[in-house]
Amino acid sequence: MSAFLANYLPRYKAILRLGLPLLIGQLGAIAVSFADNMMVGHYSTAALASASFVNNFFNIAVLACVGFANGFTPLIGAMFARGDAAGIGAAVKWGLIVNIVFTVAVAAVMLFLYFRIDIFNQPESLMPIIRPYYLIVLAGMLPVSVFALMSQWAFGIGNTVMPTIIVLAANALNVLGNYILIFGHWGAPELGLFGAGISTFTARVLCMVAIVAVFVGRKVYADYRRGFGAAHRPAGIVAKVVRTGFPVSMQMTFETAAFSGAAIFAGWIGEISLAALQIAVISGMIGFCIYYSIGGAMSIDVSHAAGKLDNAMMRRSAWAGYHITLLAMLAACAVFFFGGKALFSLFSDDPDVVALAVTLIVPMLIYQLGDATQITFANALRGTSKVMPMLFIALVCYVVIGLPSTYLFAFTFGMGTYGIVMSFSVSLFLAAALFFFFFMKATRTNNGETRQNA
Repeated sequence: MSAFLANYLPRYKAILRLGLPLLIGQLGAIAVSFADNMMVGHYSTAALASASFVNNFFNIAVLACVGFANGFTPLIGAMFARGDAAGIGAAVKWGLIVNIVFTVAVAAVMLFLYFRIDIFNQPESLMPIIRPYYLIVLAGMLPVSVFALMSQWAFGIGNTVMPTIIVLAANALNVLGNYILIFGHWGAPELGLFGAGISTFTARVLCMVAIVAVFVGRKVYADYRRGFGAAHRPAGIVAKVVRTGFPVSMQMTFETAAFSGAAIFAGWIGEISLAALQIAVISGMIGFCIYYSIGGAMSIDVSHAAGKLDNAMMRRSAWAGYHITLLAMLAACAVFFFGGKALFSLFSDDPDVVALAVTLIVPMLIYQLGDATQITFANALRGTSKVMPMLFIALVCYVVIGLPSTYLFAFTFGMGTYGIVMSFSVSLFLAAALFFFFFMKATRTNNGETRQNA
């Protein structure tokens, strides 16, 4: 037991130190998502259903851009471990350029799809609500992308507090803006779901401006700014940014596509199904955000070990993160099991929506272990910078297997919305097994032994 604690206690402390600000930020994000959906849900079931379609559909695009930025963390973490401040600054500069180009390209695809939105066969009665909300969410993609990239720079140098403070402040303004603009309080016009979109867009712009101002204005970051301002482009930096960012982006894109496809399928069933699925997905974010904050912190710890070529430390960090995540998973499951009905009732006054959402608790509980495991080892693999397998794992698990499974469970097997949520376990558990396998492979030497270079 003493040997176990000697190996893992320092990693627990490091992950919790890095992860606590991330967890606070994620809990803040959950609170805002809950507030958004509660306000929209109490405004009308149609508004909640429309938000479900647009938000789930846009999650593919937004998380593709955020995922591209997330691939940036191991680059920064490894350079930080080596003390290469100039290299970090140059990486931020070229990372921003590449990320902005990537985001503009993704946004162009989303704009094209706006003019073809009828092909998704959503209820015609929702289209007048969906269309304007779609455009305001589209406008917020670039601010999200820039903030995500700059956040990963801060995370990579071990500063998880500063982005968290910015997010929490913006979230508070977002909730206030929702209260004013959705319902028309304090003399403002009653804009419903579109008002929620304006509030969210404003918060995203403020996040971007604030973190750029910190990078530009804080004296402590002068060395990074000098690297950023250098006229030359370090050899291979753009290739490294793309090589680490693109697979992570595609991993998050394919994973999100499975959940967004589920929302489209729920829309085929009807407005009640779409609204109930949104409640279940948003509630499930309690677990996801906690797991992801722990995984993100663990990824930073892994990247620092990777910068020192310490494979044994990378494994210890990953297992330590998994231990913490499993405890969080048990807590999340307890919330869903004992408080699910009360939680779901907060989102809607429609008894049919709440009743259907309550039936989804069991499949939600089942997929939590798969979600916790795949998040842990996907982030561990990201920390090693050996991320190419993530693209193929996500493509196979979430698109090739996941989406057809969702259709089969929902329609072929006649399980409806319950089957949609039950199908999530198929892709999540398979992805968890593959991420674990490739992480263990990435942290082995050719002779099969872990290498430690202390």
